[in-house]
Amino acid sequence: MKLSPTFVMPFRRRREGKTNYAKRLKLLKSGKPRLVVRKSLKYVRAQIIDYAPGGDRTLVSAISKELRGFGWKYACDNMPASYLVGLLVGKRALKRGIREVVLDLGVYPSTRGSRLYAVAKGAADAGLGIPVGEGMFPSEERIRGEHIASYSEKFKDMPEVFETVKSRILGGENGGGKG
Repeated sequence: MKLSPTFVMPFRRRREGKTNYAKRLKLLKSGKPRLVVRKSLKYVRAQIIDYAPGGDRTLVSAISKELRGFGWKYACDNMPASYLVGLLVGKRALKRGIREVVLDLGVYPSTRGSRLYAVAKGAADAGLGIPVGEGMFPSEERIRGEHIASYSEKFKDMPEVFETVKSRILGGENGGGKG
C-alpha cells in the first residue's frame, strides 16, 4: 500500500476487520438495544448491548457454556445450542424489561439459516421483538438437532435432550448460570 499525502488511515478496528462503522452507525440510529451475536470455534455468545456515550453497556448476556447447567451434554457450538442461547438471553432480557432489539451480526456474513439466525429465532421465541424476516431462520428440524441425530448413533437422543433443556429454560430453572 503506497502512502500519499491524502491517504487517510482507517481506524484500527476497521483495519483488523473487527468493526464495520457504517453498519454500527445505522444500528445505533435505531435507538433500540442491540442483540449482538458472536461465535467462536467452541461457543456462541449473545449479548444485549445499549449505547452509552462513555462506552456501550451490556444489559444481558448468555453464552452456550451455561447450557451445561441446564443438562445440555453435547457440543456448545451447534445449531440447537445456538437456539437455546437465544432463548436464554431472550428470557433474561424480558426479566430486565427489554422488549425490542435490533440484530447485530457484526462482520459475519448474513447467511440464511445460519447459527447466528438460530440465536435470533430463540430470542424471538422467548418474546423479544426482532425485525428479522421469517425466511432467514433455520428450519425447525435443524433447530431441534434432527440433522445431527440422524448422523450417528451417539447423537440419537439429542432432540429429546434439546426439548428438556428448552423446557427448563422456559420454566425458569436457574441452571447454575446468571438468571
